[in-house]
Amino acid sequence: ELTELRKAVLAEDSLTVEQYRTVCELRPDVDFENETALVTDEILQSFDIVSLVGEIDSVFDVEITPVDLIPENFNSAGAIWDLIRRKLDE
Repeated sequence: ELTELRKAVLAEDSLTVEQYRTVCELRPDVDFENETALVTDEILQSFDIVSLVGEIDSVFDVEITPVDLIPENFNSAGAIWDLIRRKLDE
């Protein structure tokens, strides 16, 4: 059964406040709304990615696998939400 938050992710093309907060709490010093090279420009470090993956697993009940751990999936908030949507569809 899908939770309300999971339904919102699947139904929305833009971030909800709760979803945005999930990412922003990880690194409040980062402008997730506008950054497009979070990994490429080394704004997010490996520990940040590990923390983010754990949060995604917990909040959305999806499994991020090693295959998913590529910069393209984490370079922006939009890319992160696209990854979550794909995982929810699996």
